[in-house]
Amino acid sequence: MPEKPEPFEPVAPAEPVEPSVRVLDARALRGLAHPLRMRLLTVLRQDGPATASQLAERLGESSGATSYHLRQLGAHGFVEDAPGHGKGRERWWRASHDATLFDETLVDESDPATRGAADVFLHEIATIHAQEVGTWLATGHTWSAGWRRASDFSDFTLRLTAEQTDELVHRLHDVINSYRDLPEAEGTQTVRFHTHALPRNADA
Repeated sequence: MPEKPEPFEPVAPAEPVEPSVRVLDARALRGLAHPLRMRLLTVLRQDGPATASQLAERLGESSGATSYHLRQLGAHGFVEDAPGHGKGRERWWRASHDATLFDETLVDESDPATRGAADVFLHEIATIHAQEVGTWLATGHTWSAGWRRASDFSDFTLRLTAEQTDELVHRLHDVINSYRDLPEAEGTQTVRFHTHALPRNADA
């Protein structure tokens, strides 16, 4: 007879662990709002320290381009030197913070440069999310049944006020953050969660 599967033992989440967050002011937003810079920062946050050459190979860019944009990210405080990595003269970089916080209400609508940077920033996030979903759709069949079962594509429609929506978003963030820094277990993988809360007009 086939062996019975091991019983599932859920991991109890801990108290929310607050990640180190960089809050974007107008200057920082303009410094970050470039597709390659945002992708460089994403890779460093997800995969750890790397050199400009390694990032260039990963992203299909020239090392000259990645070096330039890493320096710009460094000038705005998004990345920093990663001591103790590698040998020789090649410079290693790491992300300075775990996450970025952008408050749309702080955008100065009278400043075209800041409004344009905000648009680039938000569209690039949407593009990254769409690409990650597309990658999963193309490769999900190669993962184990457990991971396919654990993946999720859900959407919900609720009737809420702006205040209730903001509360719900923060509660969701707290739940996700409570799973940070769990002990490494066999089979652990990097998992990406996207949260979108989008008000919709009834006639839209």
